[in-house]
Amino acid sequence: MNGLINVDKPKGYTSFDVIRKLKRILKMKKIGHTGTLDPLATGVLVICLGRATKLANVIEAKEKTYIADFILGSKTDTYDTEGEVIDRSDVRVTAEDVKNILSKFRGEIKQVPPMYSALKVNGKRLYELAREGVVIERKSRDVVISKLELMEFDEQTQTGKLYCEVSKGTYIRSLIFDMGEELATYAHMNGLRRTKVGEYLVEDGFTIEQMEEMGERGDLSFVTSVEDSFNFEKVEIKDEKQIKLFLNGNTVMCEKPNDKYRIYVNREFVGLGEVIDNRLKGWKVF
Repeated sequence: MNGLINVDKPKGYTSFDVIRKLKRILKMKKIGHTGTLDPLATGVLVICLGRATKLANVIEAKEKTYIADFILGSKTDTYDTEGEVIDRSDVRVTAEDVKNILSKFRGEIKQVPPMYSALKVNGKRLYELAREGVVIERKSRDVVISKLELMEFDEQTQTGKLYCEVSKGTYIRSLIFDMGEELATYAHMNGLRRTKVGEYLVEDGFTIEQMEEMGERGDLSFVTSVEDSFNFEKVEIKDEKQIKLFLNGNTVMCEKPNDKYRIYVNREFVGLGEVIDNRLKGWKVF
């Protein structure tokens, strides 16, 4: 089976927990995800099946939308409520204070990943080092925060909610940690919901329970074919010589505008391609 699933991941599950569940439901092994969600987080987790795992890096690179809850006045070692509180502050801020510093985090910014993350350094994941009590210097990297808005803030409890549209590689935990420093206090995340990954919306996602029930009935309609997952224009290659060249990884003539397309051979979907200067090249061929 090849295809994609828009999963609404529940709190408490790792991305790999979701994959293990789906392996049992679908009775197949080749399953991958397109961007890790921490156990604390919920929402869109796009899963790739079979040959569609070739698309994992494509989907992972798409812009993502989050709604994040945060608390001011305390810092944790994981930058969220899953960790231990390691410092506190008595500084009180207003909603206006929070709004005023958000502009510093919009656009292209430098961000340092948290120690408790899945990034690898010398073959070892940062969270593994952190659990051993090892803290190493992490290089900052460029991320883009295209939209960042304060949805609500309770000045009494010093808790709030953010709306974020961000690029691949952005850590919302680090964003909230950095906001705390900018406000001369501390901050950590206490809730996160991913509502969108590219064109995948959380309201269209399936829960684990829904997929288990559907799977028991033999209903696998929660799996979307690769063909239906991309709203690209269709291109059919008809010439036998051109078909052979394309399927062997060569470019072929195609008088279409520069763009990505769904490719068909003998009316059968064979993958995705890209036209550049009237030459069609396979982008992801199945």
